[in-house]
Amino acid sequence: MRFLIVFIFLITNSLANETPNIKNLIINKELKKYGDLTFLDGENKLVNLDNYNGKLILLNFWAVWCAPCKEEMPSLDLLNNNKNLNNLEIFPINVGQDKIEKAEEFFQDLGIKNLKIYFDSEITLARKFALRGIPTSIFLNKKGEEFARVVGSIDFQDVKFIDWLSSYN
Repeated sequence: MRFLIVFIFLITNSLANETPNIKNLIINKELKKYGDLTFLDGENKLVNLDNYNGKLILLNFWAVWCAPCKEEMPSLDLLNNNKNLNNLEIFPINVGQDKIEKAEEFFQDLGIKNLKIYFDSEITLARKFALRGIPTSIFLNKKGEEFARVVGSIDFQDVKFIDWLSSYN
């Protein structure tokens, strides 16, 4: 009986630490802390992520000319309304040096209703995160530390993804 309990514990524990099979997901072996994470909102006002401590943060870097960004944005929009992720703050950050009108048109064409537009026009934030392409989504825990990222497009409505992200909420 004792052997069975130990066996079940080991199997359960190893499954809990297993990386979920989610396309393009990279889970950091060590948490990464960045200083001074700021960018602009649609009204050209500075947004500082230090003001969101205690929240789970998803930074999604995109541009209007990016076809995979266009493909994933509607599912990101729906993720913002997921009741199981009520502690999640989503910041879709345009790095394409687009004017606000062009970004608004992009959102309007895709029927995006639940997200606001943010900008990293100088791409300082993109450089800080060492982005290799877009779309890229960075996940920050409640202390503002990067614990994972998705490089490339993803279906933000995928059940495996939502279950995984819910475990950090």
